[in-house]
Formats: sequence, structure tokens, C-alpha cells
Amino acid sequence: MNWLAKINLPVVAERLGPLKSALLLFSTIALCLFVGYRLGNYFHAFQLQTIAQQQQRLDDLYQIQDENLKRIHMLEVELEVERMANKQASDAFKAMEIENFAIKKELGFYQKVMAPEKQADGLIIDQLHLYPTQSPNHYRFAVVLVQQKVKKRFAKGHVTISISGSQNDKPTNVKLKDISDMPEKQLSFSLQYFQRLEGDFTLPEGFVPESIQVTTTLPKGKWQKFSELTQDYNWKTALQQS
Repeated sequence: MNWLAKINLPVVAERLGPLKSALLLFSTIALCLFVGYRLGNYFHAFQLQTIAQQQQRLDDLYQIQDENLKRIHMLEVELEVERMANKQASDAFKAMEIENFAIKKELGFYQKVMAPEKQADGLIIDQLHLYPTQSPNHYRFAVVLVQQKVKKRFAKGHVTISISGSQNDKPTNVKLKDISDMPEKQLSFSLQYFQRLEGDFTLPEGFVPESIQVTTTLPKGKWQKFSELTQDYNWKTALQQS
């Protein structure tokens, strides 16, 4: 920029004369205005393009937002429908449980008269389920106990399970505690209406099961007398029913 400092405007004006100096001045001003106008148009066009791009992006975001809102509303409707269906199913299941319990109480009355050996102070072994797992010789089980007496206090006791079969062509009976890591308290019960006990076990290698025995024991206490009930289930039948 040092060359600008060397220009002596009065000397230039004197050499060019008034007319040429005026023309030079007007030409310079016109050139500056033209360059400024062109630069202004360029930046203005760039700004318009940027604004148009941002507007398009904003429109796209608004559209995505609208689509997401519609999807959220649809999911909310589906969720509400699912909740209503689940509630109806739950209500129906509860109604079936109540009806089932009423039937079992009525059945318990007749069993008490006709077959007292099938219940222990109003307690019956309602169901036994066996489920094979992916591991060899490993099974899961579930025992459902039902209290049939009306206005009965809590029945408290424990369940013991044993499995009869053969091993090395000899009759063999194995106890659950010897083939399972379950703690004993997992087979304890305290119920007023019904309770489901679950667990798992692994049969010994080479053991062929034939039947499974479930025993419920109600020890003597302040509000209950001692009673015991044992039911024998065929192994294959228990598996098929599960």
C-alpha cells in the first residue's frame, strides 16, 4: 500500500487538467459504484440461496416432525387398544380363576365325602407340570396347591418330591433334594386360596423316570392339625399335559 502514499493528487490534477481530472474522478466513482453493486448482487444472491436452502431444510424438518407426530399418535392409539385388550384379558382371567376356585371348593366338598384321601385338611395338589429344557436330563416343574375350605386360615407346610424309575436295569427312587440345588424354603408354602411352587432338577445319567411323587405335609400347629397328602403322577403323562 506504499504506492498509494506516493500519489500526489494536486500534481495529477494539474497535469491532467480540470476536465480530465473530473472525468477521472467520475469514472472512478462510477467504477466503485458498479463494483459495489455487482458485489452486493452477488452476496445478495448468495444470501437468498442460503435462505432458500435453510427454508427447504426447515420445511423438511417440519414434515419429518409431522410424520413423527402422526406415528406417535398411532402408537398411542395402538398402546391404548393393547391396554384395553390386556385389561379385558386380565379381567376375564380373574373371573375364570374365581369360577375355577368356586368349582374346586364344590369339588372339594364331594372329595371330602367320597375320597378323603385326596385332600389334606382341605388342601389338594391341583396340578403338576413338567417342562424339559435345552440341557440334557434337565427339567423344570411347577406344583399348584389349592385350599378348598371356606374361611380357612392360611395353610402352611412344605412339599417333597421324589422320582421313581430304573437305573442300570434296577428300580431306583431319587429325591428332589439330591438332584437339585433348590433351597428347602423354595418348596415351603403359606396359602389361603392357592399357590404355585416352581423349581428345576437334573436327572442322574442313565436314569429312566417312570413316575413322580408329590407329597404335601402340613405340620401340627396352633391353627392346624398334622396332615399329609401324596399323589403319584405318571412321568410321560405329566410331560404331555404340560
